[in-house]
Amino acid sequence: MSRIKEAFKDGKALIGFLTAGVPSAEDTLRYMEDLETAGADLIEIGVPFSDPVADGAVIMEADVQALKNKVHLPQVIEIVKAFRKQSETPLVFLTYYNPIFNYGVKKFFEEAKDIGLD
Repeated sequence: MSRIKEAFKDGKALIGFLTAGVPSAEDTLRYMEDLETAGADLIEIGVPFSDPVADGAVIMEADVQALKNKVHLPQVIEIVKAFRKQSETPLVFLTYYNPIFNYGVKKFFEEAKDIGLD
């Protein structure tokens, strides 16, 4: 059974969200651990993007802060790698196609699989 399916086995799941890089990359990892400890069944990680037109003001502001902190897709992947060493909590990204395209679509999906992104 997939980790996501397992998270929803009772018909509902508590999903925690954070934007990677806010207030810092190091804090992101700690906050992910805190979400897991607090009972999150799944963690959604926002990948910072410079033009998040489909998101609201809070996520837009968080993306701006994360980008000022120089957190981009490669850094988010490293955060997930570090978290995955200690946790099997399902992880998903909130992202746009642009960061994936710029990173390399094939490379992104290969790495996503390798790091255990769900």
